[in-house]
Amino acid sequence: MQNISGVKICVIGLGYVGLPLAHAFSEKYQVVGFDISAWRIDELKSGYDRTLELTEAQVKKALNNGMKFTLDINDIKDCNVYIVTVPTPIDKNKRPDLTLLIKASETIGRVLKQDDIVIYESTVYPGATEEDCVPILEKHSNLKFNQDFYCGYSPERINPGDKEHTVTKILKVTSGSTPEIGKKVDELYASIITAGTHLAPTIKVAEAAKVIENSQRDINIAFVNELAIIFNKLGINTNDVLEAAGTKWNFLPFRPGLVGGHCIGVDPYYLTHKAQQVGYNPEIILAGRRLNDNMGIYVANQVIKLMIKKGHKIEGSNILVLGITFKENCPDIRNSRVIDVIEELKEFGCNITVSDYWVDKDEVKNEYNLDLKNDVIYEDYEAIILAVAHDKYKVLEFNNENQIIYDIKSILKNSNGRL
Repeated sequence: MQNISGVKICVIGLGYVGLPLAHAFSEKYQVVGFDISAWRIDELKSGYDRTLELTEAQVKKALNNGMKFTLDINDIKDCNVYIVTVPTPIDKNKRPDLTLLIKASETIGRVLKQDDIVIYESTVYPGATEEDCVPILEKHSNLKFNQDFYCGYSPERINPGDKEHTVTKILKVTSGSTPEIGKKVDELYASIITAGTHLAPTIKVAEAAKVIENSQRDINIAFVNELAIIFNKLGINTNDVLEAAGTKWNFLPFRPGLVGGHCIGVDPYYLTHKAQQVGYNPEIILAGRRLNDNMGIYVANQVIKLMIKKGHKIEGSNILVLGITFKENCPDIRNSRVIDVIEELKEFGCNITVSDYWVDKDEVKNEYNLDLKNDVIYEDYEAIILAVAHDKYKVLEFNNENQIIYDIKSILKNSNGRL
């Protein structure tokens, strides 16, 4: 690899993670953004980022700085650092799906040259980079790992929709396949990450650090979700309990809710998959996952019970769901567990209307086969479920005492149902 000043970077995968990273690097380096989606490339060339992570001005500034967006492999042949930021989801059986990671590695392998470095940012289980990706790079390049080319791992820490904790303001974990490469990878990221870097001793350590970050959050949320179920049976307001307990300095401020998205609802399954491969069944992690995976069904059943108490006929009733994204104030619908609430209510024969002003209607239709309706009249529904705490929903007021208002996120003053 050349010295840092001579680096030309290719970022593969221009989604919520890759685009902000490419933009940050483009301030100091030559950058090529590669994606297999033609419409994504066309949108970015015009200055539009549908993830809303970057403004039009930011995208156009990157283009003016010389950043190129492409789906042509010939445009990345002269790069010497390849950074992989493709999604790593789970399949229908909750097993790691490395399809996109494998395909990205195949693409890089076809252009890999002497002394190039391949850095993975996608979340994986410990060992995936060296055990799953490196053999593919070797196969397609006819080069030898740690002799002809090298690897690094620097897990992404992007928080979609967060305009305060942007990529350069979040401390970055780095690692390399040799001590020397680790220092080079760390130096590369340190040149753009103002929050600083932490050089892990090995790639496996960095991989493990990433996967436990979200596993830890998942377990903590599962705990407060279980508390919410218990306190509901006891007739106690969970939010009041958490506020009281939170007066102690070391009480962790987690709140109950649906756990979806591309990280917290997925990453624990990567760790448990690897644990089971080596003969250990991770009981606490899987117990937390089971509880969180069932919260959508729990919410739907709580809504139905409240409707029955109000004397509403369930079959044929009209229910409005506000929000379909996996978190507030962002258009990201990946692995949204709001769909679990919707599907369970449909099983009861309810008519469901979904509204969300943040998202692309076509994307929701393609992903969940749902038709969004944003021009809704609240009085037309027997029940309204506030599923996502978008800012515009926080000021809503409902005055129909016979209407069920179920507030999953506990942001409304006048709800008659909440976790």
